[in-house]
Amino acid sequence: MRLRDLADLPDLKLQPIVTPEHFDPTIRWVVTTDMLDPSRYLSGGELVLTGLMWRADPEDSRTFVRAVSKAGIAALAASDGGVVPDDLVDACREHGLPLFRVPADIAFATVTESVVRQLSTARASDLSLVLDRHRRLVASAGPGGGLGPLLEMVSSDLGMKCWVVTSSGRVLAGSENPPDTAAVAREFMTSVRLPRYCRTQRVSIFPVDGEATPRVVDWFVAFESDWQTWDVPRMSLAGQLASIVAVERGRVDERVSGSGILAQEFVRSIVGGATATDILAQMHVIGLDAETPYAAIVAATSGETLRLGELRPLLRELLAPLDITLGVVENEAIALVEARTDKTDSIRLAVQSVTPGLIGSGTTIGVSAPTAAADIRTAIEEARYARRLAEGRGADCSVVGHDELATLTILLANVPDEVRRMFTSRLLDPLTEYDDQHNSDLIATLSVYLDTNGAWTRCAEQLHMHVNSVRYRMQRIEELTGRDLSRLEDRIEFYLALRLR
Repeated sequence: MRLRDLADLPDLKLQPIVTPEHFDPTIRWVVTTDMLDPSRYLSGGELVLTGLMWRADPEDSRTFVRAVSKAGIAALAASDGGVVPDDLVDACREHGLPLFRVPADIAFATVTESVVRQLSTARASDLSLVLDRHRRLVASAGPGGGLGPLLEMVSSDLGMKCWVVTSSGRVLAGSENPPDTAAVAREFMTSVRLPRYCRTQRVSIFPVDGEATPRVVDWFVAFESDWQTWDVPRMSLAGQLASIVAVERGRVDERVSGSGILAQEFVRSIVGGATATDILAQMHVIGLDAETPYAAIVAATSGETLRLGELRPLLRELLAPLDITLGVVENEAIALVEARTDKTDSIRLAVQSVTPGLIGSGTTIGVSAPTAAADIRTAIEEARYARRLAEGRGADCSVVGHDELATLTILLANVPDEVRRMFTSRLLDPLTEYDDQHNSDLIATLSVYLDTNGAWTRCAEQLHMHVNSVRYRMQRIEELTGRDLSRLEDRIEFYLALRLR
């Protein structure tokens, strides 16, 4: 959608105020914000709507426009009861940023729905071309199109059964009566070299993408035979099949990425502060059921084995065959899943089936409780907080669900990151500085003391120390922080601070 098309939408009655000459950018998405600096939630090309709640004085207009211009937005639409202040107009002219006035009788949700509908129509047209090309390409692979007929043909030529399987053991296509694909998938994930013969299931495993890593987002082909006994023509045919499956996997990825543009922007807008009204309007436009509860699943990685871009297919695989809405924001992959009663167990089981290939990747996953569509942001914040708790456990791969979160920590899920950092810094910085200067372990001692509910003997045993040494460290902690560890309130604050680090 071009900028000039925005003023032509008759139902919006947007009034152009600043119109830079020969400047007609493409509008990629629409975002509502009342933050003074929302640039962290912008990626360029957005139409930004604002009710000017951030404006306390004229200088704020320069700060706001400078931030959104640097983020590369397409245009700004503003209104405070139908009024746009002169200082905002001047700032937009200074930065060459198009500015529209939103009439007082037009809700931002109406603007959002209208623009998103226009974007959705255009992208649906582009997607239909991609899907049509996909159908024609797949049809050219063999009679009937798709992997099924192709595998039947190869199976007939080889005289043995074969299957295309994902890293979690899900069969995508192949012969009847497959082996225990979960066991075969574990062999695929843990094998140092491929191809490999899985003796327990009597199948040979061929990678689709060669020795590419990580395998957690890959497919493989399983043949009902020991590849070490094959002749050259049979090995060649197996390799050709793996190559064709790799092409088909790429086609699937293209189809998903085409339809995932709106999902990415939807998730980004939620995290960026869209109102409940705007969220429901966007859900209506992109075809999500606003009457259905949703759960959020958030994944991130601190390791080098699994990259951020690979978290997308990983979450899709873990949650298959459930339909998900997926986006990546601030180094986290965020998935929204319908959480009707009949699907709740599927979500739980899917996340629990994290494959062995994640071990060593530093992947952490958080899962929220189901929540109403209007409260999706709460679900996302809860899942993000759960993931941070998983990260704090230090395991190679860790999953934390909403059932592991205490009531008080759920309340903290909506606390801004700046407040969390201030809270933990105020309590723990004196102890961290003391540990660094004296090579002591006050932080570690405090953690064990709280985990043992203040039991001196149990704490000393776990730390392999004398009870008097533990008492001395606790006294030093109280002196440095001004807190009293005999008070329940102070213990709770230390407990939360340690887990919010």
